[in-house]
Amino acid sequence: MISNLQQLLSGLHHRFRPAQPAGDAKFGTFAGVFVPTVLTILGAIMYLRLGWVVGNAGLGGAILIILLAHVITITTGLAVASIATNIRVGAGGAFSLISQSLGLEVGGSVSMPLYLAQGVSVALYVFAVSEGILRLLPAVPEAVVVLLVFAFVFAIAYGSARLASRIQFIILAVVALSLFSAFLGSFAIAGRAGMVHTPTLLGSFPDGNFWYIFAVFFPAVTGVMAGIGLSGSLKDPRSSIPKGTMGGILITMAIYLALAYWFSRVATPAEMVSNFTLMVDKAFWGWAVMAGLLGANFSAALVSMVAAPRVMQALGQHRILPFSQLFAQETAAGEPRPALLVTGLIVLVTLILALFSGGLNAIAPFLTMFFLITYAMLNAVVLIEQTLGMVSFRPTLAIPRFVPAVGLLGCVFTMFVINPIFSLLAVTVTLSIYGYLLRRQLRAPWEDVRSGLFLVLAEWAAERVSRMPPSPERTWRPHLLAPVRSPQILTGAYRFMQAIAVPHGAVHVLGIHPPDEQEKLTDLSLLTQAFTQDGIFTRLTLLAHDDFVEGTRTTLEVLRSNYFRPNILFLPLLADNNQAELEKLLQRALAYRIGIVLLARHPVMALGREQLINVWMREQGPDWQLGLRLSNLDLSVLLAYRLSQSWRGRINLCMTVADEANSDHARRFLQELVVLARLPRSRTTITVLVGGFRQTLTQVPRADLSIFGLPAQPDLQFIQEIVDIVDGSCIFVRDSGDESALA
Repeated sequence: MISNLQQLLSGLHHRFRPAQPAGDAKFGTFAGVFVPTVLTILGAIMYLRLGWVVGNAGLGGAILIILLAHVITITTGLAVASIATNIRVGAGGAFSLISQSLGLEVGGSVSMPLYLAQGVSVALYVFAVSEGILRLLPAVPEAVVVLLVFAFVFAIAYGSARLASRIQFIILAVVALSLFSAFLGSFAIAGRAGMVHTPTLLGSFPDGNFWYIFAVFFPAVTGVMAGIGLSGSLKDPRSSIPKGTMGGILITMAIYLALAYWFSRVATPAEMVSNFTLMVDKAFWGWAVMAGLLGANFSAALVSMVAAPRVMQALGQHRILPFSQLFAQETAAGEPRPALLVTGLIVLVTLILALFSGGLNAIAPFLTMFFLITYAMLNAVVLIEQTLGMVSFRPTLAIPRFVPAVGLLGCVFTMFVINPIFSLLAVTVTLSIYGYLLRRQLRAPWEDVRSGLFLVLAEWAAERVSRMPPSPERTWRPHLLAPVRSPQILTGAYRFMQAIAVPHGAVHVLGIHPPDEQEKLTDLSLLTQAFTQDGIFTRLTLLAHDDFVEGTRTTLEVLRSNYFRPNILFLPLLADNNQAELEKLLQRALAYRIGIVLLARHPVMALGREQLINVWMREQGPDWQLGLRLSNLDLSVLLAYRLSQSWRGRINLCMTVADEANSDHARRFLQELVVLARLPRSRTTITVLVGGFRQTLTQVPRADLSIFGLPAQPDLQFIQEIVDIVDGSCIFVRDSGDESALA
């Protein structure tokens, strides 16, 4: 089966060439944005459900629903218009707008549900056309009509987007004629009653509450996505999207308000609720309204069928979807045929399911949710860009900040008022897609504002923290500064540094090289990338300096005033270490309140099985009291805990006492330390030994790593003797004074 699928995909791949701009098939503002927007808005809901809305909500309620929906749509339209004048809009419509600001992950997570919503909206319009045909041919089975209408729509969309665009002009004229016919129906001429009913300001909502009626109506105003969806086929999307979108929204809003009043005057609430084709009956020429109903919804289905595959094509071009290489293909005429075939299949399945679950009314609320999520993200993009205040955001159409804020809050509020459970489900699906795409580590061909967003948040947080009393004990996390002369030194210590820094630590690599010898450290960038891929925040600094100690000292002095400054100086112990050089580095680190970790790796066993960690602690008599800070033991305990979490290993707290009388004190001290330091009890043991320090080093099980305290005046010879005695890797640790294992 897999082999057959691969052969099918291979055949389709050879049939279609990679996506390229089709310069001779580009649309202008009127044909590419305005007409699709108007015809999609003046579609199924206007002809078949606006009267039903007025009958349920009354004139006042209907006007409130129309205005509320248009508040969301107008703010979103303005947001889209603003951001479209600030970037180079590519293919994919909303996907392009969101991705270029918040990244491919956010754009993809929102656009995948949007693509499905646009595909499903084809089913909505197909049902609307079918309802009109069934009025003319009631004897024909509904399923037959629905499937034939879909087949006709799909055939034209498969032919070409240019053909679909030409049909729209004819349909626009038919829609205009139908509205003129409805206007003539307002007058008492040719035996017609005209507008004789007194409007009901507030209806009794017999078919559902206010928000259900709103949910059914809202797809009427989602036509704003139709023109945006064709962004890749526009001559000048930066100009066409604002003009065409806002022009279409404002004109259609006026038409909806006028028609709501018209319905309230030509029919009773009972008639409006029970007769979905009431507009045909009350117009001067019923055939004209029927032609408009069929034409507008057919056009809306066609526009959605043309636009949705282009969203899928854009997702495929950025490798967001499975089989992305296939979906990114298009024909020589610029038609995304593979994406169109998949879209057609999705629509067909939706139609079949909807035939058994309520038709148009069942589909409309589903569309509302995913369109509201998209609208919310479009408003959020502009609001974030405005809030960051970066120079790169300078749209030629600037809007006040409250506009996208109102749009964002309106979308979120409306979603959860309509259906909290489905809203949570829709948000969960979107977040799940985002998490999946985040793990994919997608690379976009453009820069986005995410780094700027986090930078602003970091600056805001740093400013607030600077006004508060410092609390380094509670906020401590390992941030290592590793000065090295060669990449090999860092490679040997990689596993150890990774174990300490994962998951929330950081590593700052300082490569010090003589002037004009920077090429010796080129491999450091590969190592820092490896840290980053392991989820560790990593920075690399290359410093040209003849003196290693002075170069490190200079860096420590510069970084001491940095808000995110290192708190551990990490130094591997090598055979050629110089006692005087080491003492200078330690003195500088202690002066700048930076902890010290010296790693002595066993030349054969390295870190062994990464299972057992021996932490050697000096005798704490005579008082044996645990305070907030231990005497040069806090960093040792904290590092042991981090290593045990990374390795899933065991900790052995070791203490040597001079005489047996202090053994019980030592055990109680260590037991209390395990409790107060919140060390894993099931993986922490205590060993108390009596005798001299050197003699007891061999009386404990050999560890994969042993941790010792480092005196203020270290002796390299003594350190090497300890390493030889334990016959394993060791680290020697000195506290900075800002750590606390008990905080």
